[in-house]
Amino acid sequence: MVDPDEKDSAGKPLPSRALHIVGPDKKIKLSFLYPASTGRNMDEVVRVLESLQTASKHKVATPVNWKPGDPVVISPSVSNEEAKKIFPQGFETKDLPSKKDYLRFTRV
Repeated sequence: MVDPDEKDSAGKPLPSRALHIVGPDKKIKLSFLYPASTGRNMDEVVRVLESLQTASKHKVATPVNWKPGDPVVISPSVSNEEAKKIFPQGFETKDLPSKKDYLRFTRV
């Protein structure tokens, strides 16, 4: 892939840097596209990979800036009864004005 906005000294487009993470099901789980002028952040690549693996294994989602060991959000598709079985250490539900059990946090 070339970046039409980034050109070398001869005026030719520079290549973009693409990173794709493919899951065991052979589907793309993540795609980063960095312009030629921007370096890749390998700490972020590793963090995202750990997030994808955690989410897949535990039926959770990871919040912004999540790092391994931080709380995760239990998927809305998991009932409270199922969550009690899956997460015997318990979980915390954040109060919302609507009183819906929307955000349930736990650690995995």
